[in-house]
Amino acid sequence: IFRYVNLVDLARCAQVSKTWMLLTHSSSLWSDINFSSVKHKVQDQIVVNILQKWHTYVLRLNLRGCYSLHWPSFKSISECKNLQDLNLSECQGLNDESMRLISEGCRALLYLNLSYTDITDATLRLVSSFPNLQYLSLAHCRKFTDKGLLYLGSGKGCHKLIYLDLSGCIQISVDGFRNIANGCSRIQDLLINKMPTLTDRCIQALVEKCREIMSVVFLDSPHLSDTTFKALAECKLVKVSIEGNNQITDLSFKLMSKFCPYIRHIHMADCQKITDASLQMISPLKHILVLNVADCIRISDGGVRPFVQGSSGAKLRELNLTNCIRVTDASVTEIAQRCHKLTYLNLRYCENATDAGIEALGNMSSLRSIDISGTSISDMGLRALGHRGKIKEISISECKNISDTGIQEFCKGTKYLEYCHVSCCPQLTDEAVKVMAFHCHRLTSVNIAGCPKMTDACIQCLAAACRYLHFLDVSGCIHLTDKALKYLWKGCKQLQILKMLYCRNITKQAVLKYTANLEKQEHNDADPPSWLGYDRDGNI
Repeated sequence: IFRYVNLVDLARCAQVSKTWMLLTHSSSLWSDINFSSVKHKVQDQIVVNILQKWHTYVLRLNLRGCYSLHWPSFKSISECKNLQDLNLSECQGLNDESMRLISEGCRALLYLNLSYTDITDATLRLVSSFPNLQYLSLAHCRKFTDKGLLYLGSGKGCHKLIYLDLSGCIQISVDGFRNIANGCSRIQDLLINKMPTLTDRCIQALVEKCREIMSVVFLDSPHLSDTTFKALAECKLVKVSIEGNNQITDLSFKLMSKFCPYIRHIHMADCQKITDASLQMISPLKHILVLNVADCIRISDGGVRPFVQGSSGAKLRELNLTNCIRVTDASVTEIAQRCHKLTYLNLRYCENATDAGIEALGNMSSLRSIDISGTSISDMGLRALGHRGKIKEISISECKNISDTGIQEFCKGTKYLEYCHVSCCPQLTDEAVKVMAFHCHRLTSVNIAGCPKMTDACIQCLAAACRYLHFLDVSGCIHLTDKALKYLWKGCKQLQILKMLYCRNITKQAVLKYTANLEKQEHNDADPPSWLGYDRDGNI
């Protein structure tokens, strides 16, 4: 049990009794230390004291976001000779000199995360001295240059690197990618997100020598084209993720179909030139488990149906068709009939999906998570969806045709529900939440934002019955008062995030009093914005 509590709680446990104190001093508890879970509280002295005592046992150390740490902490890290996994992401006090200490002491490192730090070429020269390093993240590090990447392949280091994250490193040119290829030819997983400067030539330079790449993630890289996939055809890809791209066409899917017979994960969201032909071309592939074509607005039944009828339909685990507005009940019904292992389905804003299709989904025993926000579903479809009672996550935001009755019928048969988002359904009242709380005690995330008829009474029920609640959004619930916060403070001890925007009857004094221990809270007393669809009094 003690392995699952954070450092602060572990210290509290040690004060309960002598027996518990002895248990908390077991070396097995200190092989994996996560300071990130208490990043706002941790100081150098705490880190130094813990690492001095347990340095020989520490294998994994997470300091992500510990912005208050400086030289003493990094010196203590260097004494952890057996350290294998080190996460220094967002450590503002980290510099090249700190990394020099760590490189001298932690020679066994396999995983190193330096993302969002101010390291320079000097650190990359040091990184090359880790002979066994396999995983490296330099995401959003802007102060190193192409020359620094040349060091990765020099000496003994980084020749074993199989995972590299260069997201947001917009300073890297084609020469930089060529330097990586020369020194790190064994790379298998490549992440380059949020990189508007990334071009086909960059990928071509990398693939010239990195022929073992199996997974590529290029989110928000708008200048890549089909040429990138022609280059990657030399690799045996099993995962592709590209998002926000208007250059890639159906040709890339044709190349995947021909050269990537074992591909399992295809994420091609917001790629406007992709059509039904793309899904038709990959339908013969036999191993696809995840398909995401969200915001590809040309996709219709003509692509979805042939795909799910194809070789991967019966194996598919996740399918995301968000905003594929041409998809209708014909596809939804086909999915229900063919995809027997589907656990996650997203039909958000598929406005032509109605009760007829949703009812068919109610017969799927595998389905655990579904998003049908912005569809034409009514109470009838929602009732059918809860038929099997195995859904753990549901999002039905912006569904104007559902009422308290639909929510009640769904929740009565769905006792395993953990995540329920019904935001922007202004027709719902307290009764929906009361029944939700009564039947679904495992809820951890609830969103009723934009539901102006909700009052303190529904929060009282939620707080009394849902003790595992971690996230709650009540923004725009204009009738909530300070009482709601008091109920949550008393009943929801595990609440971490609370959003209360446009709640003018909740005072700042109550927010300060009852949310002091939360990880995050948002509050204002402004009038609800016009896009919520009702005025300050809840009139629609």
